[in-house]
Amino acid sequence: MQKQIIIALFLLVGIATKAQTIKFEGYVSDPKGVGLEMANVMAVNQATKGMDAYSITNDKGKFQLALKPNSSYTIKISYIGYSALEETVVTTTENINKIFTLQEGVELEGVEIVHEMPVSIKGDTIIYNADSFTTGTERKLEDVLKKMPGIEVNADGEIEVEGKKVQKLMVEGKDFFDGDTKLGVKNIPADAIDKVQVLRNYNENSILKGVENNQDNIAMNIKLKDGKKNFWFGDMTAGIGVGHKEERYLVNPKLFYYNPKYSINLITNFNNIGELPLTIQDYFKFTGGFRSMMAKGGSSFNVSSNDLGIAMLRNNRAKEIETSFGATNFSYNVTKAWTLSGFGILSSSITDLETNSQTTILDTGAEQKSEEIAHQKSNLGLFKLSSSYKPNTAFQFDYDVFGKLSKQDENNDLLRESIVQEFSDTESIFTKKDQSPTSFNQNLSFFYTPSDKHVFALEMQHLYQDEDPFYNANLESRPFDLVGYVSGQDRNNYNQNRFVKTNKFDAKLDYYYMVTPKSNINITLGNTNSHQSFDSSIFQILDNGAQNNLDAPENTNNVKYDFNDAFVGLHYKILTGKFTFTPGFSIHSYSMNNRQLGTEYKQDFFRILPDFYALYQIKKSESLTYNFSFTNSFTDINQLVQGNILQGYSSLFNGDPSLQNATAQQHSLRYFKYNMFNFENISASVNYNRTMDPIKTDATFNGVNQIATPFNSGFADESISGFGLYGRSFLRNYKASLSTRLAWSKFNNKQNGNEIVSESFTQSYTLSASTNYKKLPNLELGYSLTVNDYTGGAFYNEKPFAKLDYYFLDSFSFVTEYEYNHYYNDDRTSDNKFDFLSASLIYQKKDSKWEYKVSGTNLLNTTSINDDSFSQLFTRTSQYRVQPRYIIFSLKYNL
Repeated sequence: MQKQIIIALFLLVGIATKAQTIKFEGYVSDPKGVGLEMANVMAVNQATKGMDAYSITNDKGKFQLALKPNSSYTIKISYIGYSALEETVVTTTENINKIFTLQEGVELEGVEIVHEMPVSIKGDTIIYNADSFTTGTERKLEDVLKKMPGIEVNADGEIEVEGKKVQKLMVEGKDFFDGDTKLGVKNIPADAIDKVQVLRNYNENSILKGVENNQDNIAMNIKLKDGKKNFWFGDMTAGIGVGHKEERYLVNPKLFYYNPKYSINLITNFNNIGELPLTIQDYFKFTGGFRSMMAKGGSSFNVSSNDLGIAMLRNNRAKEIETSFGATNFSYNVTKAWTLSGFGILSSSITDLETNSQTTILDTGAEQKSEEIAHQKSNLGLFKLSSSYKPNTAFQFDYDVFGKLSKQDENNDLLRESIVQEFSDTESIFTKKDQSPTSFNQNLSFFYTPSDKHVFALEMQHLYQDEDPFYNANLESRPFDLVGYVSGQDRNNYNQNRFVKTNKFDAKLDYYYMVTPKSNINITLGNTNSHQSFDSSIFQILDNGAQNNLDAPENTNNVKYDFNDAFVGLHYKILTGKFTFTPGFSIHSYSMNNRQLGTEYKQDFFRILPDFYALYQIKKSESLTYNFSFTNSFTDINQLVQGNILQGYSSLFNGDPSLQNATAQQHSLRYFKYNMFNFENISASVNYNRTMDPIKTDATFNGVNQIATPFNSGFADESISGFGLYGRSFLRNYKASLSTRLAWSKFNNKQNGNEIVSESFTQSYTLSASTNYKKLPNLELGYSLTVNDYTGGAFYNEKPFAKLDYYFLDSFSFVTEYEYNHYYNDDRTSDNKFDFLSASLIYQKKDSKWEYKVSGTNLLNTTSINDDSFSQLFTRTSQYRVQPRYIIFSLKYNL
């Protein structure tokens, strides 16, 4: 009944809106009568001087406006490369149809029209006027972006435009914490934003823009309002908990300064209410803007992380989280040709987690149930310094250094019940994880084009990584029989130190010869060289406190590993009509050598790896892209070490020094269409991957305890994934979208000597609809379904959700969000329901610098939520505790 009422309200408002307007439609064409796609059309009410309607023409030059009857309008039309046109139109109660013809010439009033148009197109740039979409309830850049057609922001703070991830966020053309968009969308004040510029086909280096394929590259630039330039702006927020037994607090100052010479951003956050400006996941995926320069070389050698699997937060939700965070970002134009920029981030958090989980081994059916309490401390540091020197359009020299430093530890107290057939056993287990990894990544780049025919690009990267994870497991049982282990102890106390160092150097020289203005030949010379060392040792703490070093060769590692890939590549790019083709191949000479236990393992061989890129530019905003590649994938040192590695209290690992590389065949097809006429956005992609000789796991299980060894499987792994999105606007104030993600994978492993095949098929579907009125309450309604179908069982989560925001009485903002989750599996042995409700009421007088806010999170006081995961050997379901209801009263002062 409630759903029917809501739908009826939507229909009534739509009918009422439609009844009060007349339709004004027509075409915009050039002097030859050819329709102009993406011309800007705007109707300015002569009585109010306000813009009543706007449109952007479709591929045939058609536009459509909803205007008031019996009114006088100035119709303004602009298109790049043509003189702007203005014409007066007087409406009656009848619909109007009219054709406008633009003359080639200078766009005289382009600046004025761009300023007033909600959305406009300038070449590869889409420009959104922020004030045209905001209603008064927005507080951060994220709130503004979510109301703009064609732009999505996910829960991790990642921005997607046209179905593609935004790779770089800038403010006034200056990098904002390069390599991450989350800090920008969560902190840039909404009231400072004038324009949002989406930069399609983006390349940081203008010299390479014409020779590389940039169709998937998207950047975003935020233009500030005039009152925010050359002045400090930002806000300072302080809040306290209301009605809580424990003390709850929030302190969040943010300061920003921008002028043409330099910029400074300062963001801090201290709280114990679960706000995490930077999670551990964010830390590990933070790239600093460094791109994978060897991606088109055909080889994949990725340095893995020894992060011990420290438990990650889910949606920033845990039993308890306390955070201290500080970040600064700067940019300084030393001269017109030389720019310095960089950032520094420090984050400290203390987290408590409570989790109940059940793990089921796929082949044997053995089960492990556990109740786990984890206490984490994380200190994270990130910094980057960049220099860019560009004295002219023919030369550019860049240098960047990016560093990561951290210290993390986790103490776990868990109760495990192991169930093997009809037998069960319960024990208490204590574990400790401690690590302080550091890494430094340097990049040096030269770009030079002596003439229109020749382009040279030299790029070099160096990675230094030092890891020192320590693991301790204290059990009642004895899961592994290690050489030298003293038996007969009340507790079995295993400890392992690991020290892993990596020095990896990449160098690539590209030469582009422009055969014609629409074709070029690219010759690439490249080399990847890596040297890694891995040292580890295991010791036992006896009941009397003495240390028993397990010095047998089976328990220690002292391994050196060298990898080298020298290659030459050849590619030919040609544009013909609506098509772009880039066929190519690379020839590789590989050399690998690892030394351990007095034995040397060497491999040397050659490979030819083809690749192909094709683009069909159907229309200006409609394209079809195909990518094909063969890739040789190589493991790093972590899979090669023969000595025992403690991966967990129930998991022991032995590497294989004779592992071969895997070869992957990859195909991807992507379709995209964006119609500015009605903001219709269609994105779809299909990806297929077939990996030959994949490195898989041979696991021997004793109950729920396993000993795992990697091997090259003779069976190929396969995966197919697909994505689809359809969204559009209706009657200017309505927006709806439907999206789906599908992924199927098949893996081949071994358990207890038997070949096993495991499959997973994950599906997610989301449907949503929303309104965007200036003076009415705005409502968003949606429904999502997630299906995780694994070998051994399927899990479902149904989630209807709603959001209401309303700006009223020129001073009050009310925002509330609700989501309901129904989580269950196919046989209903797991069937749980949980929901979350949050709300905030804000009071701020017009032109006042003070803001008063009362907000509540988890108002329904939900205690726990569920999720599930799949490895190729087992499935796991979990239920974990979340933070209780918080009511916070806060004051904010706007500079």
